[in-house]
Amino acid sequence: MHQIGNKMKNERKERIGVVGSGSWATAIVKILCENLEEVNWWVRNEYIKEYIHHERHNPKYLTGVEFHPEKLNITTNINELVKNSDYIILATPSIYLQDALAGLTEDMTEKVIFSSIKGIIPEVKEVTGIYLKQKFNVEERNIGVITGPCHAEEVALERLSYLTIAAINEETAKNMAKWLNSRYIKTTLSDDIFGTEYAAVLKNIFAISCGIAHGLRYGDNFQAVLLSNSIREMGRFINEIHPIRRDINNSAYLGDLLVTGYSFFSRNRMFGNMIGKGYTVRSAILEMSMIAEGYYAAKSIWEIARSRDIRMPITKAVYEILYEEKNPEKTFHKLCNELD
Repeated sequence: MHQIGNKMKNERKERIGVVGSGSWATAIVKILCENLEEVNWWVRNEYIKEYIHHERHNPKYLTGVEFHPEKLNITTNINELVKNSDYIILATPSIYLQDALAGLTEDMTEKVIFSSIKGIIPEVKEVTGIYLKQKFNVEERNIGVITGPCHAEEVALERLSYLTIAAINEETAKNMAKWLNSRYIKTTLSDDIFGTEYAAVLKNIFAISCGIAHGLRYGDNFQAVLLSNSIREMGRFINEIHPIRRDINNSAYLGDLLVTGYSFFSRNRMFGNMIGKGYTVRSAILEMSMIAEGYYAAKSIWEIARSRDIRMPITKAVYEILYEEKNPEKTFHKLCNELD
């Protein structure tokens, strides 16, 4: 595989880099390859790099997606990726982001960085956008968010999906939307970078609650009430944290919540279902092959909500079940009296 620097040093147009080698990163690279001649891609190790190069697909995630290696500049060196990319999409699970950027010495202040991470970074208890500002001095004008409603598995199947591209700089958002649009991907623009990012975090917590309810054998009627209360809970939290004018019923908020709460592709719903069926947290985590971002987010979000006195009974119930080992059946029986 050729090196990024050799291939890119004579061209300065549309240099896009993706950080991550899981299912969502793989889906994003698939979309980008349909619109760009080259995509820079950071993966975790040499095995994944060589496997994709020789076998033309990810060895573990979305294995049905076939790549053309000549379009990919794959590297395991984060500095090489950052140096040779003008736009960077972060697509690792939140718990692995600090490890992915641990060896970074390249300056990111003039890079445009989009987060497609749907979780809280546990070590700092912040969403990615705030972490980038505090840790790497990236200005808000250079920060963006890519959010759903969209499952990686449906991208792999090329089923019609929608992405929300959020950035303060409209030109930045339009550029990213252009590169992600395809015959099966439609994009909409937003300037609510922190609201959409927090929504992507919160919907995973609520999806866990939907999974727990399913595991406890609650029916569709209760699920509908649970999700209608979830969107109001999401609205209260986001409006407290980042109070700007927004329509919480838009796709980036309500749509993403619905697909994550109802879909069998949802790893957070799957995780919650296992908890509802009697799995311990540890056994559920060990059995899953993918990260349930909502588990890590529940603790940080509940701590923020409690400190600001935001009423969030669903988040509280999920937190108590996952972190205080409260009985799911008794906790949900109590929760039922707090929903309307």
